[in-house]
Amino acid sequence: MHNNLLIALFAFLGAATAGLLGALVLRALRRRSLIVSVSVVAAVAVLAMLAGTLAVAWAMFLSEHDLKVVTTVVAMAAVVSMATALLLGRWVVASGRALTAATRSFGEAGSFAAPAAPAVAELAALTRELELTSARLAESRDRERALETSRRELVAWISHDLRTPLAGLRAMSEALEDGMVDDPDRYLRRIRTEVERLNAMVGDLFELSRIHAGTLALTPSRMSVYDLIGDALAGADPLAREHGVRLVGDGIEQVPVEVDGKEMSRVLGNLLINAIRRTPADGTVAVAARRSEQGVVLSVTDGCGGIPEDDLPRVFDTGWRGTDARTPPAGAGLGLAIVRGIVEAHQGRTTVRNVTGGCRFEVTLPAAEPVG
Repeated sequence: MHNNLLIALFAFLGAATAGLLGALVLRALRRRSLIVSVSVVAAVAVLAMLAGTLAVAWAMFLSEHDLKVVTTVVAMAAVVSMATALLLGRWVVASGRALTAATRSFGEAGSFAAPAAPAVAELAALTRELELTSARLAESRDRERALETSRRELVAWISHDLRTPLAGLRAMSEALEDGMVDDPDRYLRRIRTEVERLNAMVGDLFELSRIHAGTLALTPSRMSVYDLIGDALAGADPLAREHGVRLVGDGIEQVPVEVDGKEMSRVLGNLLINAIRRTPADGTVAVAARRSEQGVVLSVTDGCGGIPEDDLPRVFDTGWRGTDARTPPAGAGLGLAIVRGIVEAHQGRTTVRNVTGGCRFEVTLPAAEPVG
């Protein structure tokens, strides 16, 4: 038992010495290739065994013959270990270089193509993370391009929509100044109409800027969607009569919601105005509200004939107004963008889909917590 403890002690001291020297070498070579590090680790393992064996032999626990046998075995093991370490190192380094090249193309071309060569688990995990990052960056670039396109369209449309009434206001005011008008009151009424139109456009721009800046202050209160939709229908009734459109609000459940009444009235008003203007005379605009698993769903269905499938994803974009045939005579394409912004501020969502004869806009809001 005593001899076994001495053998273990001398073997540990010899192996520890080799391990300490190996750690110092690894620290000195830590910036070198992975092949060098793997080779050093393999060499340390072999040298630790050899050092322990020599330490035990030095203490006279092994005969000369046994020492030669053990040394030969260790030497052969060293050859195999070093060859294996070099192969492993070259394979890992090759995988690392392929990943480096793919990452470099990621920075230059903007997309990441994962290398086809197999890799160790850590490099495979890094490859997956780079793929996910590449996908997220691609989505971000797409959103940025879409926002830039939307911004350009909005500026162009706003410029056009402002230029037309301003030119009319200038012409009418000059005619009034020069006394060239037979009916000044009619001109004044037209001027007031154009001013109100411009004021509404500026109000929409201000509302949208608050939404985008995150400064839209909400004052939620508990109310019934029945009352909310009833007020919206009453407000939109004059416009519907003017366009010869019937408003229907039969499928409305009396479910409670926690919303800002003023802002949600604007949401419903924008949806109804949009639906009325796009529905032909003698058409119908139907409003409904129901409870679902996702919350409370408010819907406005018009008779516009449907929206092209390619345009559906852009309906709520800022400045979008669709084709020229669907462009209303007034407005800057901000109404639906404001709808989405207000609904999302309420932690809700907006969707649109085609139905028979038209399309249906849906607003999903969180259901109010039960009282008591």
